Amino acid sequence: LGYEVLPGETWLEQNVDILIPCAIENQIRIDNVHNIHQRVKLIIEGADGPTTPEADQVLEEREIFVVPDFLANSGSVTCSYFEQVQGNMNYFWEKDEVLGKLDVKMTAAYIAVNELARKHKLSMRDAAYAIAIDRVVEACRERSWI
Repeated sequence: LGYEVLPGETWLEQNVDILIPCAIENQIRIDNVHNIHQRVKLIIEGADGPTTPEADQVLEEREIFVVPDFLANSGSVTCSYFEQVQGNMNYFWEKDEVLGKLDVKMTAAYIAVNELARKHKLSMRDAAYAIAIDRVVEACRERSWI
C-alpha cells in the first residue's frame, strides 16, 4: 500500500519539515529531542503534553516553532462549548455554521498568541500561558474575588 512500518521513536528522526506528535504525552523528551532531524522547523502538538519542559527548552534553542498542545488541539473543546450553547438554546446549527464559528475562534486564538509571542519575544507556549492566566485574573476581578 506504499507505507513503511518503522520502529518506535524513529518518527522523530525523519527528514521532514513538520512533526505532529498526536498520540501520547512525553513523546519528545530530553533524552530524544536531539534525534529530531535538523530539517524540522515546525512542531504542532496534537497530543496533550507531548513535549517535556526540558525538551521544550531545546526546541526553543533550535528555533523550532512549536504550536503548543492547548492551542493546536483545542478545537474539540471549543466545539463541545458550541454543543452546550446549542443545547441551552434548544437550537442547533448546521455543520458549516459550526465549522465557520470554529474557524473564527481558532484563528483569533492563534493570532492573539502569536502577536503576544512576537511582541514580548516569548515562545508560543509561554504566550498562550500568559493569555490564559490573564483571562483567569480578569474573570476573578469581574467576580470581585480579588
